[in-house]
Amino acid sequence: MMGELVMRCLHARTTAHVLHLKTTSYAKHKALNDFYDALPDFVDSIAEAYQGEHGLITSYPPRYTPTDDPVALVKGLSTWLEDHRYECCDESDTYVQNTIDELMALCRSTLYKLQFLK
Repeated sequence: MMGELVMRCLHARTTAHVLHLKTTSYAKHKALNDFYDALPDFVDSIAEAYQGEHGLITSYPPRYTPTDDPVALVKGLSTWLEDHRYECCDESDTYVQNTIDELMALCRSTLYKLQFLK
């Protein structure tokens, strides 16, 4: 399941970058830029900490589903993280769970910017 988390984040980063390039809204442009810039560091931190404890992640899903809706993209990632975080790693892996919390905070902050800043 950790491979799924990594791939969802990497796909969200790519999609956010494309949406950043396509938007005509300056607020969305900046919010998406901040989001896709921050995602790789979170993914690295989560994956490397997990692998340091549990070994290499060897299974990554091959699918990718792009979207044209930045709110749906970020909300979808946030919801998936919330629903599956304890399937990805145990609650006792607090160092990984803390980084997932930070990633969820990034999602929520980005949602605020996308929905309320013009």
